[in-house]
Amino acid sequence: MPKPVTNPLDTFPNPAPKNDFWVRMQIPEFTCLCPKTGQPDFATLYLDYLPDKKCVELKSLKLYTVTFRDKGAFHEAVTNQILDDLVELTKPKFMRLTSRFYVRGGIFTTVIAEHHKKGFKPKSPLQLPELSAERSTY
Repeated sequence: MPKPVTNPLDTFPNPAPKNDFWVRMQIPEFTCLCPKTGQPDFATLYLDYLPDKKCVELKSLKLYTVTFRDKGAFHEAVTNQILDDLVELTKPKFMRLTSRFYVRGGIFTTVIAEHHKKGFKPKSPLQLPELSAERSTY
């Protein structure tokens, strides 16, 4: 049996590095384990970023998120770990990861973590569109 890849994240060069543009991804099948009970936690991840020199390659992001299925992690910890890994890999101008976990014990949890590149000044005022009130879409 092949050994699973622990961090398959990959990038490709930003195709328009002179422009500020949003990349928005919705990852609806995220799963990790509750570190207290071992029960699965399900979430939709929303990744928004302004790339600098690199963009996240989609298939590698999918393979990376799957690695959390057997890991125990609190919602806050896993959200920040994913953000940190993506920031380290891509070094974006701005990145926000929003994790919307489905109900557990009658409580929905949403964790939002952000990174701002030191010294980054947008060419024009940038406003990230808000997520819609619905849990599964923007």
